[in-house]
Amino acid sequence: MNDKYIVYFISRTKKKIMTFIEKELQKEGLNDLIPSCGNILTVLYENNSPLSMKEISKLIGKDKSTVTFLINKLLELEYIEKFKNDNDKRKLNIVLTNKGKKLRKKFDKISKNVYNTAYKNFTIEEKEQFLNLLKKLNNNFS
Repeated sequence: MNDKYIVYFISRTKKKIMTFIEKELQKEGLNDLIPSCGNILTVLYENNSPLSMKEISKLIGKDKSTVTFLINKLLELEYIEKFKNDNDKRKLNIVLTNKGKKLRKKFDKISKNVYNTAYKNFTIEEKEQFLNLLKKLNNNFS
């Protein structure tokens, strides 16, 4: 078995997925969004309540500086807004704006297209096995 190319193919696949997402965003007229913003939008859609920057960082597995950059991008595009936490004025909460909420249908469509394309030739068992192997690989770097 020639396993020396595994990391190469993971990296190459990530690049192809990002390019695919960028094209899907363009098809939907969302040229201003970058694929990485999708993680933040996803957690806001799923939680349907204000989240702190720290909570978002933990949920998407990104460091504070990356989350700050992405939050600022989404603020600039008016998809989200931030406000001080009522219980702790030092903390900022992030919520979707109406513009951000209206984006959900397009976002769900793009996510479905990515999912269907990624797994189009996979059986259910192969998807489960693949996920387990990726988790195992990921844990090796923890």
